Amino acid sequence: MSKSLARVRTALETLGLPADIHDVGQARTAQEAADSVGCHIDQIAKSIIFRAETSGDAVLFLTAGGNRVDSIKASVCAGEPLGKADANLIRAQTGFAIGGVSPIGHLNPIRAWLDPRLLEFDVVWAAAGTPRHVFPLDPAVLPKISSAQIFDFTP
Repeated sequence: MSKSLARVRTALETLGLPADIHDVGQARTAQEAADSVGCHIDQIAKSIIFRAETSGDAVLFLTAGGNRVDSIKASVCAGEPLGKADANLIRAQTGFAIGGVSPIGHLNPIRAWLDPRLLEFDVVWAAAGTPRHVFPLDPAVLPKISSAQIFDFTP
């Protein structure tokens, strides 16, 4: 088990949540991940990371799998201009590789926002620390466990 996957498993257990982690294989898109676990694409909680231009920190936007993040609305959320985050920043801030950024278990605190579309489901699936693993959870707990603020940042 990778260190990232183990960190997410430990975070789930510490939060009192089931560590029901699933391998989605080579799923490269939200749709492929949704097909793998048998859910609607919008039940996949995508982790989109930007670089905050003023602070240089990574910021996290948890969005429904079929949605995109509007960079202008996202900048309003963050209160500063946002740019592209590179793999090194993402790894340094979160401890995860691109494609496997979980909403929990980060190495360092991260400012986060949550797409309200995710709250429309009974269950959503989030990355479990690797591009191959996801876990289900009640979306109502996402704001609390990720410290994410609910905000409409989609087009």
